[in-house]
Amino acid sequence: MSEVPASLAGVLSLLSGCFTQPTFQTFSMLLVGFVGRIRDCTVCGMLQAAGLAGVWHHSRAHDFFARPRWDPDQLGLALLDFLVTVFVKAGAPIRLAVDAPSLAARAGAFGARTTCTTAPGPRVQAPHPVGELLGRGRARRQPALPGRPAGRAAGPVSPVPPKDDQHPDRPSQPELARTLIDMVIKRFPSRQVELVMDGAYASRAWRGLPDRVTATTRMRGNTALHKLPLARQPGRQGRPPLKGARLPTLTEIAAGATFRPVTVIGPDGRERTVHVHELICLWYTPFHTRPVKVILVRNPGTREGFDVALASTDIDIPAAELLSRSDSRWTIETCNQEAKAHGVGHARNRVQQAVQRTVPFGFLAQTITIAWYQLHGDPDADLASRLRTSPWYRQKTSVSYTDMLTALRRELIRHEVGHKHPR
Repeated sequence: MSEVPASLAGVLSLLSGCFTQPTFQTFSMLLVGFVGRIRDCTVCGMLQAAGLAGVWHHSRAHDFFARPRWDPDQLGLALLDFLVTVFVKAGAPIRLAVDAPSLAARAGAFGARTTCTTAPGPRVQAPHPVGELLGRGRARRQPALPGRPAGRAAGPVSPVPPKDDQHPDRPSQPELARTLIDMVIKRFPSRQVELVMDGAYASRAWRGLPDRVTATTRMRGNTALHKLPLARQPGRQGRPPLKGARLPTLTEIAAGATFRPVTVIGPDGRERTVHVHELICLWYTPFHTRPVKVILVRNPGTREGFDVALASTDIDIPAAELLSRSDSRWTIETCNQEAKAHGVGHARNRVQQAVQRTVPFGFLAQTITIAWYQLHGDPDADLASRLRTSPWYRQKTSVSYTDMLTALRRELIRHEVGHKHPR
């Protein structure tokens, strides 16, 4: 295959400014090879799947990752511009999820690692933060794609390896994630941003977020909470207090709390009823003096304690909406699983820059596949076909990433056959 189908070329053209013209051609064909590769997506495997084995020397594919001056961060931001412009309503908040998927160790001879996050988005021996663009109720979706994010970006990407036992001086995963989220905040200076993350990321790295950026995260059971600070009494000297008295533990709070039922709508559109208790306080370690709303959640069958604790700096939003926002983070887990199942992390590299680029390249390919399907796919026909060929799979109500990837592969095959054998 010497050319890219027109439908895919239109999406890839948005990234052409990040490359020179020869490097962009190599990028386009390697991405076609990554999408079309059925087995391990090694670098030579991408070249083979693109139909260029024996046409291009394999060093051209390896050099693309190891030598040219292209920045995965810029690719991720350019793709994010497209996702926000096309799939998110003007002026609506941009919701970003942060997570740390585990990939197979592909660290090369020097032990380099890659960390990427959204942004949406950001990841080679992992874990590394990943970001994803969410937006239920705010994004324009195809009718047969309920519960799926409008798109996800595999960058920006940080070439800085995360902290480990051998390198305690390196930034931690939350610090790397904050660096990458700052890129997104700077990219969209006037947009509201909603962060959703797991409790492992609740650290000092999130202090000082702009007021237009809110964070919602799970809480650990031993979280230290404080009351809001009282105003300094007249005549007393010294700086005003930053925090009030220490609150009891979450378990002690739940023991004497009054829970009320609320209805939560999940990412798949289904409703469920849970019991919640809310309070406004300070979570000093991750958010410093910024007030947070703490929500203790328990299922209707639970009579003591609580099942889940959430905290959000968006204190004016009802508890049901915050719970739905937190539930939307789960789609990043499925995206990570789908990425690992379809080639991300399979490439073997030994040059440092190549190790730091191949995993972000795979996540970018996944993002582009989803974006292409949103624009050119036929989810109704694909869903009907899958139900027809798998009559026992009656619970399937929406297409998966595998269905999107299959549709794009069929488009590549149609283009190749039509290019070689015109009518």
